Amino acid sequence: MSDTVLQLLNVESAYGPIKAIRGVSLKVRQGEIATVLGSNGAGKTTILKTISGIIDPRKGSIEFRGQNITAKDPAYIVQQGLSHVPEGREVFPLLSVRDNLLMGAYTRKDRDGVARDIETVYGYFPILKERAAQDAGLLSGGQQQMLAISRAIMAAPQLILLDEPSLGLSPKLTKEIFEIVVRINRERGTTILLVEQNANMALNASDYGYVLENGRIVIEDTCERLREKEDIKEFYLGLKDDGVRGERRWKKKKTWR
Repeated sequence: MSDTVLQLLNVESAYGPIKAIRGVSLKVRQGEIATVLGSNGAGKTTILKTISGIIDPRKGSIEFRGQNITAKDPAYIVQQGLSHVPEGREVFPLLSVRDNLLMGAYTRKDRDGVARDIETVYGYFPILKERAAQDAGLLSGGQQQMLAISRAIMAAPQLILLDEPSLGLSPKLTKEIFEIVVRINRERGTTILLVEQNANMALNASDYGYVLENGRIVIEDTCERLREKEDIKEFYLGLKDDGVRGERRWKKKKTWR
């Protein structure tokens, strides 16, 4: 039996006449954290929206756990075991923290399991337990990100799509969020596809990585090897060959090694 949980084959998506991703193929394997790196506007978020059914692809196919989910309804895709934590969190601001968590579990019938998972996410993010009765819209940005991740966990997914979890957060809070993401993966065995502009955090947390440029995958490898590639060190981590901070700049016609 294949260990591939998610597979995209030559997927192309567009916003009107503008192609956002062009022939993207990638795999996410059972139990790993995979990451997609790329500059702003490269198409990272579009990949996740296409997988979760928010955007229908123009071409290509998407398989999740051996089943074709190309252009399926988002609610159906969630029921198959895939949760999406969108960019910008998108919590339900007028619902309490606890009710937001319960909304994440709306497809589940195992009440005892739901209760256990609420306690689990309170263990990951104790502040959510303290604020359980508070409206989610009154939480800080970092707390809302914690809630968005926790709400995804409450669906008991096989795979979580995680879009820019560090967006707008302080370095300290970003580090805490990534530590919990790794714990969720290791302790629960949840497979994660991560989209992130903080390449250093993403490469350190993930097992396998893809680099996206102008809507195309231009390089893929284990994150350990990607961290050692000079192109990645210079253009994504801001490091030159001598290991010091380099100028962040982009070349339109870059030859990847």
